[in-house]
Amino acid sequence: MNRKPPDRNAAAKRAALNALKRARRQADKAGVELSDWEGEFLGSVAERVKTYGRAFGDPEKGAPGQPLSLRQHVKLKEIAAKAKGEAKPPKRRGPPTRNPG
Repeated sequence: MNRKPPDRNAAAKRAALNALKRARRQADKAGVELSDWEGEFLGSVAERVKTYGRAFGDPEKGAPGQPLSLRQHVKLKEIAAKAKGEAKPPKRRGPPTRNPG
């Protein structure tokens, strides 16, 4: 029984596609209206992951072997939170600045 080791890229691709589908399903099920941009984002990212195995071209924007860039992952989490009806976290401000003087 010779099994090949699992293909990590294929597993990451499946996980990303499932997360994209799950976010859209949750929004539909909860009756949350996604903006045009959010709907287009989910569709275009899913299409690029299916076609190319990853949704970004610049290797500096994400980790090797990951199908979504860091920003795409953050946006996906925001859309999923919106679909669940969770409140947005407060925006973080930068570190306090010192007053010269």
